[in-house]
Order: sequence, then structure tokens, then C-alpha cells
Amino acid sequence: MPLLPSLLALGFLLRLSRADVFTSMASVRQALATERELLHHLHAYIQAESVRLGDLHRFYEKVNTAHQEAEKSIANPILAYTLIKRLHSEWMNVAHSMESSENIQAFQNGFKKVEGDLLTAEDLAGAAQSLMRLQDVYSLSVKGLVKGLFQRDLQTDNTDIYRPVWLISMSADDCFHIGKVAYEKQDYYHSIAWLEEAVGLFRSSYGSWFTENEGSLENALDYLAFSYFKVGNISYALNLSRELLLYDPDNERVARNVHNYEELLAEKLEEKVTLQRINGTNLQTRDAYEGLCQTLGSQPTHYQIPGLFCSYEANKSPYLILQPMRKEIVSLHPYVVLYHDFLSDPEATRIKELAAPWLQRSVVASEGKQVEAEYRISKSAWLKNTTDPLIRKLDFRIAALTGLNLQLPYAEHLQVVNYGIGGHYEPHFDHATSRKSPLYRMNVGNRVATFMVYLSSVEAGGSTAFVYANFSVPVLKNAALFWWNLHRNGEGDEGTLHAGCPVLIGDKWVANKWIHEHGQEFRRQCSSSPED
Repeated sequence: MPLLPSLLALGFLLRLSRADVFTSMASVRQALATERELLHHLHAYIQAESVRLGDLHRFYEKVNTAHQEAEKSIANPILAYTLIKRLHSEWMNVAHSMESSENIQAFQNGFKKVEGDLLTAEDLAGAAQSLMRLQDVYSLSVKGLVKGLFQRDLQTDNTDIYRPVWLISMSADDCFHIGKVAYEKQDYYHSIAWLEEAVGLFRSSYGSWFTENEGSLENALDYLAFSYFKVGNISYALNLSRELLLYDPDNERVARNVHNYEELLAEKLEEKVTLQRINGTNLQTRDAYEGLCQTLGSQPTHYQIPGLFCSYEANKSPYLILQPMRKEIVSLHPYVVLYHDFLSDPEATRIKELAAPWLQRSVVASEGKQVEAEYRISKSAWLKNTTDPLIRKLDFRIAALTGLNLQLPYAEHLQVVNYGIGGHYEPHFDHATSRKSPLYRMNVGNRVATFMVYLSSVEAGGSTAFVYANFSVPVLKNAALFWWNLHRNGEGDEGTLHAGCPVLIGDKWVANKWIHEHGQEFRRQCSSSPED
């Protein structure tokens, strides 16, 4: 029997950045290619094993038929000969056949060649936290998520936020791992919800064995029981532990837990604690931020504000006279405008192609340093205007539209960002709020303005929420948002506190151009009034 074909060369698959795959959908797409290779080898292995098992079935039928004939003609010398031959060599050959080990060895060799491209525990934990983030920000039902549905978690009715064409349900083991990640972070609000689903699914399939699983009903019951104990629900922790002992009666640790829970209940020490989410960053603005994200960028009352209107913008620039931009004023305080069709589809595609090889985990400023943070999940790359003629063309177009000076060092290089699973950026200011910020090392002042271009569309989520100003803007491919970060007196505009809402479904790309104070002295007049 022929062995499996050798693994094809993977080339560049995940070579650029294997770590932090969950932080960028571009990296997730590369991981998909790695799994496709594994799937190819598993299929070849299954085919080879099917041939081998088919041959075993043939041998079984041959011998079984011979036994049926033996009842009628045991004295047949041919039957006697074939019986002796089988017992001398054929059964030995079947029992010691190398085909099974050769097949699995070929599969394992293929696996080893892609093993370096497999993902890390950090990626699994990051992906699990991303699902929990989506659960929180969009108030999603865990039961719905397990079924592949994106539904609001309401007491009266589960309303679909988004309904995929293909429903991808989650296994008991999938739910167990998410619950375990939450448990290890002492986040019992999430661990209980996900472990409850895991226990339910494990119960319904108890006795079945799935090769790929790591968790089990016993594991899930163990983690769930202790999660309930930690939030004060001792009686339920006791019930779950007793159930666990039915499946694992020799587990001395669980038996001790049962004894301890019984003593605590006898002493009436049970204290019910309301399940609450753990406190994260931006706790004061969390409700407002999540409320804006849940609108998915919808602004049904904006038409009632006279100052918000649409127009064609040429900004007195010869570059724009024959092809003015479609301008929509989204907000007056702070002043935020949306330019529709700022880019063409080929331009957006080209920018993503230029940035993709250089994507690295996005960082934030903290105490004068650039660090990774859970409240910003994405990868980013910086493109100089010498990278490609398109980048210079883009700078020229932004300058014509805003009237600002984009020459170095008065504007930063173009930053291209790709968001990951549930990718987001919690409420933040683009301008520096401390003189210790790395932005001041450039010696060109603070960031006076932001020009952000949407390079892709998404199916749900990902809107840009201005928290204090109480509005959000949906992701609109090829459109660009512009706003002033500073008042004319140089002070930061608190109304520009904004966030990138988590991407619910889709692959979100944006490009940011930050423009600094210096170089704009004759392009944006100063004022002593804090209102300007």
C-alpha cells in the first residue's frame, strides 16, 4: 500500500508573525491555510486507513464464509488446508501488519512539518477572551453563541443582532476551554456561564469519545463547582461535586470538598453573591461606550439637528474643483466630518497589501513607554510616503481636503491597522494627555487632528464611538473620518474621547493619519477661547 504523500512546502505561512494571531484577522487567515494543509494530510490518512480497513473486512468475510462452509463439509481437504494456512501465517500477517503504523507515521511526519506554525496557548486564551468581550459589549446570549447565533441576552426575547448564513455551533470542549480561561483569571461571572453550557453538552454526550477533546464532564463539573463556591453558592457547588463523585468515586480531593461544603452549610455560612463582571479599564465610561457600540453606528435622530448636513467639499483646492468630496457633518461639538468615497476599491486593496507583511501587535502609551494592552486588540504597520506612490498621493489628497501641512515632521507616517477576533480599542484620546507621552519626543507639538480611513467593510460591529459626545459612526468602506483633537487654544478636546467597538463579524482595516500642531500655525488660527 502506498504511503501518504509528503508535506508540501509551507513557504511563508505564518512565518512573518506566529505570535498574537488572535489580534489580527490577516493572521487568522494565514492560520486557516496551515489548517488546510493538516486537513489535506488527515484526508490522505483516512483514505489510506479506509483501504486498509476494507482489506480487513474482506479477510473477515472470507474467514466467516469458510466457517459457514465448515459446518457442512468439515472433511473437505481444501477447507482443512486453508484453515491450517490461516492459523499458520495469515492471522499472524494480519496481526503484525505494518500498514497501520506506516499510515499513522506518514500523517505524523506531515504534522511535524507544520508543528512550528501551530498556535500558542496565548492565542487560545486571547480568542476565548475575545468571545467573552463580544458577549459583554453586545449583551450576547451565551446559549445563542454556543448555537452559532448572535442574539441579545434579554429576559423576554432573544433578538438576533446578526444571523450568519452558516451556523457554526460550539462543542462541549469549546465551551469548557472558554470557561477555564475565565476561571484562571478569577472571572467567575464568565466561567459560570460557559461552564454551565459545557456541563450541559458533556452530559448529553456522556459515554461518547471524541479524539480531539481535552476536557470531560468530570473536568467541567470540577471547575463549575468551585466557581459557584467562589461566588458564595455553596449548596449548588455541593450538588455539582456530588454529581462528580458519581463519575469519579475515588477522587479524594472532591470528596474532601463535599465534606467541607456540608460543614459550611451546616454552620449556615452560605453567602449568596450577585454575579458581576470584573472591573476593567474605563469603568466610568463602560456603560456609555457599550451602549453606543450596541447601536451599531445607527443615528436615527441626527436628521433633526439643522447644523448636520451633507455637501460637496472642494476646500478651494484646485485638486478638488473638478471632483469634490462628498462631505457629511456628523457632529458639531466636537467637529467630526465623514468624507464618503475618499478612496477607491483598488486603492484600499493596495494599501492593505503594502501593510500586510509588516503588521505587528499594536501598542499603547503607558508611563512614557509603548506597551501591549488587552484594551487594544489589533496589529498595525507604518507606511512611509516613500513606500509607494499611492501613499504620497494619499497625503496630497488629505492635505487638499483639510488644508493642513502633511510634510514631515508635521504629520506622522500612515498607520494601517487590522483588527483581530473581537478586535477593539477601548475609549482613548488620540492626543497626548501628559507631557511624558512619547508623542512629545517628536518636538512638533501634540496631535491636532486625526484623519481615519476605513479600508474595508464589516458585517456587524466595529463602529467608532465618541463616548462623551454620545454618537457612533459605522464602518463604511472607503470613507474617511476627520476631527480636531485640540481646541484652538491648544487644550485637548474631551469630546473626542473615542473607541473602536469590537468587530462582531468581519475583517476591519483602517488607516490613520495624525497631524501635529507645528506646521499648522498659518493654516488653523489660534484662539484663547476654550470653546473654539
